[in-house]
Amino acid sequence: MELTELIKSAPWREAVTYRDTWPHEYVLLLKDGQGQLMAAVRDRMKAGEGFVGCFFHTTPTYLIVGGYKYWFMTHHDVIDLEQDQTEHALNRALLYRDRRDFVIQPGDTGKRGDYPAEPARDW
Repeated sequence: MELTELIKSAPWREAVTYRDTWPHEYVLLLKDGQGQLMAAVRDRMKAGEGFVGCFFHTTPTYLIVGGYKYWFMTHHDVIDLEQDQTEHALNRALLYRDRRDFVIQPGDTGKRGDYPAEPARDW
């Protein structure tokens, strides 16, 4: 199955804890049975299709597919979906289409109506 089909069929759930700050959705490896989706995203990141961003003091690797960016809480290089029984999460958030898609810094919010100081770019 292609990545876009896997994404469409995944049971995405809202991360309610972050609803008002950094809204996003996620799926779980074991609970949701999303090994094939996670492997596809991980493999694309390992192949160099992702990019390293900045979320405050962390440096997650993001993969952009359609209007979303995807990331793992654990670095993709250490995720072994065949041997590991860890409940990994794959997250996604709508693109902001501004600097926040790449670099999040103090003072930024995840609210769509809040806008950083520099002008938006038409991606």
